[in-house]
Amino acid sequence: MSEFFSPYDADRPLMLKCSCGRDHTVADHQAELTAESAAATLRQRSLSSEFEAYSNEFIEATLVKALFPQDALRRRFLRAVGKGTAMAAIGSVLPVASLQAMAQEAGKGGSNLEKKDLKIGFIPITCATPLIMAHPLGFYKQQGLNVEVTKTAGWALIRDKMINKEYDATHFLSPMPLAISLGLGANATPMNVATIQNVNGQAITLSLKHKDNRDPKNWKGFKFAVPFEYSMHNFLLRYYLAEAGLNPDTDVQIRVVPPAEMVANLRAGNLDGFLGPDPFNQRAVFEEVGFIHLLTKDLWNGHPCCAFGTSTEFIQKNPNTFAALYRAVLTSAAMARDPKNRELIAKVIAPQAYLNQPEVVLQQVLTGKFADGLGNIRTVPDRADFDPMPWQSMAVWMLTQMQRWGYIKGEVNYKQIAEKVFLLTDAKKQMKALDQKVPDGAYPKFTIMGKEFDASQAAAYAKGFAISKAA
Repeated sequence: MSEFFSPYDADRPLMLKCSCGRDHTVADHQAELTAESAAATLRQRSLSSEFEAYSNEFIEATLVKALFPQDALRRRFLRAVGKGTAMAAIGSVLPVASLQAMAQEAGKGGSNLEKKDLKIGFIPITCATPLIMAHPLGFYKQQGLNVEVTKTAGWALIRDKMINKEYDATHFLSPMPLAISLGLGANATPMNVATIQNVNGQAITLSLKHKDNRDPKNWKGFKFAVPFEYSMHNFLLRYYLAEAGLNPDTDVQIRVVPPAEMVANLRAGNLDGFLGPDPFNQRAVFEEVGFIHLLTKDLWNGHPCCAFGTSTEFIQKNPNTFAALYRAVLTSAAMARDPKNRELIAKVIAPQAYLNQPEVVLQQVLTGKFADGLGNIRTVPDRADFDPMPWQSMAVWMLTQMQRWGYIKGEVNYKQIAEKVFLLTDAKKQMKALDQKVPDGAYPKFTIMGKEFDASQAAAYAKGFAISKAA
């Protein structure tokens, strides 16, 4: 795949200097002194016993520093919205009472953790928002964990590092733990999905040269990219093409390309399009090299995309640590689900250490108000969402598509595999412990391109397609 290459980086704005000699205004200087003083004091005291003594202003100032650990980013945020607005926004996102409760809970349970220093892998895409934002917002620390979130180049590397135990837990594509557990593409190693990281959050993006060729029936010979074989991107693209009468194995080319390289290859003419994760669909529009043909929510509204998970061995050896991780990520997901938090979250995950993307691109993805590359401004609030439920019927659908396209040979015990890999019972237990709403059931039905999927009829469903590997 030598014709593919990686892109870019962003410019930084110039700043005016304060009289102290640093690049900020006097107002910013005072705000920073407050934040730094609060942070220093908090570091010296025990969260579990002393936290309740601090004033709201004191805690909120510390949160500003936690939200924006980079000086330049924090100064830009304070200058843009003002200290009063900033504190009000932070207070609405992380109410002091909730923060106190979480900190006290962490203090009670921290001594029971089998392992406190953890390394978690992630791919820099918006699908990983809950896992990523839990780091700068301090949700891991509130559970007594010292977590290093590590940006990773591609999904094969994520898989290998999990198998080799270099990562304790990771951002997965939701079908990956199924594939790894079954030994597809790697040695069989039992893995588990703790939560779904995001639902929706993908799109089919085409080169601008195809803006008058929107009918997939006319796409024979196109070159498409997906981020990995065992991905919802691959399965949804194949489903969409097959519904239009194209065989994805013979009528088009589908190549595996890392998400960060998709836009550059679209620009270079190496691709006609891609079904990829955000923010790269919106980045293609931002770079004026592509347009959003459709959002994957229009194929299956509420479909899973990425997941948070770890190995079965890690869970067995570190049950308390795993429960603490669960609480941190579920708390983060609950915050991400609330639309009023999305603009602030875009600021939190934009820096180089995380997504390294223009904030405006992330805001368009997360708020759902976006330019589509065809001259339209669209408003789709659930373009990306963060429902953490690892429904086992989702796992069954993924298995039917693996079977359909020849990744799995022979008969499949769908329910047994789904229940072994997708930890729905554990997710419900941890959500209940956090006083979060816990839905009923395990195998809800879904509608995919107008057709109902019933997990109890999975075998017939998998064999019922006109276009498949076996057909």
